[in-house]
Amino acid sequence: MPDAYSPIPELNLLKAFHDGPGKAGFSDGFEMYEYGRRDAGLVQWLDMTDSPELRARLDRLVPFAQATGSGSFYALWRCDDRADLATLPVVLFGDEGDLDVVASGLRELFRLLAIDHEWYLPEEEWDVDEEHSSGHEAYLAWLEERFGLTAPEAADPIIERARDEYGLRFMNWFLEFSPEYVVGALRENLGV
Repeated sequence: MPDAYSPIPELNLLKAFHDGPGKAGFSDGFEMYEYGRRDAGLVQWLDMTDSPELRARLDRLVPFAQATGSGSFYALWRCDDRADLATLPVVLFGDEGDLDVVASGLRELFRLLAIDHEWYLPEEEWDVDEEHSSGHEAYLAWLEERFGLTAPEAADPIIERARDEYGLRFMNWFLEFSPEYVVGALRENLGV
């Protein structure tokens, strides 16, 4: 699989859709980029000096997509050595310092993308009158056809499940090498 986008079949399918029918945009702010891109912004996001020790830690995070038009991005967290990388938790690194575990795996993230607006905002702030992205309907059809999944009624249950399963563990791991202030938003989301 040397020409594959990633070692994850589900992510390869999304990349094929992204570069094909979804090329015009299918979820607000979402754009895939090089899998595991080292310059995705993690060192800058942490506001830390790059070092071999920091890089070794950050290699457990695999950036793969832009989350918003303003610089937020998604990364898979290699929390363990599981074989099925599609089941790794997805972390959102926000351009304004937000940090959150948003999905328990790629399929949950795919469902969140089906909402097609800034689902990471509190639902009362959603702009429900905003028109869907031009590729939204094609994405919904692709999601159903490929995975038997549909758009969720709300983002909160998916995000809360991910936080419950991985949030505290991620925060404690992240604090081993990053400053305390970096996890402020995550700590607030977790209520700790």
